[in-house]
Parts: sequence; structure tokens; C-alpha cells
Amino acid sequence: MKDLFGKAILDYQQGNYTEDIVTATSISEEDSLPLPYLFRSYDEMPLLEQTALQLAKGNVLDVGCGAGSHSLYLQNERNLKVTAIDVSEAAIEACKLRGVQHAETADILSFEGKFDTILLLMNGAGMCGKLNKISPFLHHLKSLLTDGGQILVDSSDIIYMFDEDEDGGKWISSETDYYGELLYYVSYKGEQETPFHWLYIDYNTLQNAAHACGLQCELILEGEHYDYLAKLSV
Repeated sequence: MKDLFGKAILDYQQGNYTEDIVTATSISEEDSLPLPYLFRSYDEMPLLEQTALQLAKGNVLDVGCGAGSHSLYLQNERNLKVTAIDVSEAAIEACKLRGVQHAETADILSFEGKFDTILLLMNGAGMCGKLNKISPFLHHLKSLLTDGGQILVDSSDIIYMFDEDEDGGKWISSETDYYGELLYYVSYKGEQETPFHWLYIDYNTLQNAAHACGLQCELILEGEHYDYLAKLSV
């Protein structure tokens, strides 16, 4: 991976903002992701994210923290202990420059510790890539929870993006195991990232996966664009 997301985040932090990230998926056309959005304040965040940040408690792990906007709010405004992790070294460097006190480059699947709240915001469950990886992913997250701990995760049901067939059902390629499994494409400043798998998981499927892992799953809030916030707990 070329870490184009991280490079773009660090560019913005260091005053080298000249263009935005361009993204696309295997079922959608190219779209621009404005870098300032990744540096948004609490007041600029969607209600789903604001709600998750208000529900956060205790020792918090912010997984896939990106530019660190969620961590900064919890650290500075709610006085919570926050550990921000991301696989991107450049993003973590930007987080540290922004003032995130505990930020480190790490892969959640090899990360250890105990936390009262695990945040997976901006479709954090997507890092599974494939639905068949959600079970080991959730099992590992469960091992990081303290007694009474919680996982706050948002995602979207993207079934609306598929065309209807003659019978009124949705036309989904037979080559796809689950309609929420996409290939994700990123380009920035003339460079192309290696395409990677990304998962959008509908709430019922998440709930079933959570229950199979011995986790309770509660629908906290539904957004206006087929998105939702869920809480998983032991």
C-alpha cells in the first residue's frame, strides 16, 4: 500500500493542501473526498458520530483514527483517556502534530489491551473487507473489552445502490458473496492506491454476527442515508 490516505492527511496538516482525495468503488463512480472533512470539528460531524462520542466512556480505543478528530474531541472536551490507532504511519504523525496524546501505528488484529469503549466510526467495520472475516474480527474486539465494555460502530446498508430486476428484486452479481463487499479505489496527486476490499454491513447481518460471537447488539440510531450506529456489548 502507498498510504495515499495518510499522505493526504499529513499534507493537509502540514499546510500542503492542493487537492482532495478521489475515491471510487466497484459499484460507484469516482467521487471527491474533501480533506477538510477529515479534520472536522464536533459541530461539523454527522449526528451518528456525535452520538457515538457522547456514548463513549472510560478508556477509549479509536480504531482507524485517520486524522484523529474523534480522539481529539474525547481527549480535550470529555477528558477521556484515548488511544488512537491506524495502520497509516503518516496519519498517526498528523494525529500527533494535532495534539493527540496517545497515537500509534498499529493493526487492530494484532493490538492488545483492555478498553471500556472501542470506536469504529466512518464505517470502521469496513476494514474487515469480507463478510467471512467479521467473526474473527469481532472475537478479537471482544477480547479487548473490559467487563461492561462497548463497541460503537457505524456502517450502511448499501442495497439501495443496486438496480432492481424484472421481479422487483435487486440485481447482484453472482460473483459476490455478499452485496456489501466492495473493491475500493483511491487516488491522490496522480498516484493510484492498490485497490483494497471494503465491507459495508447491514444492521441485521451485523446483529447476527455479533450474537454468534456472544455479543449483544443494539441499534442506537439510524441516519438519513441508510446508515446506522450500533452498540455491541458483552
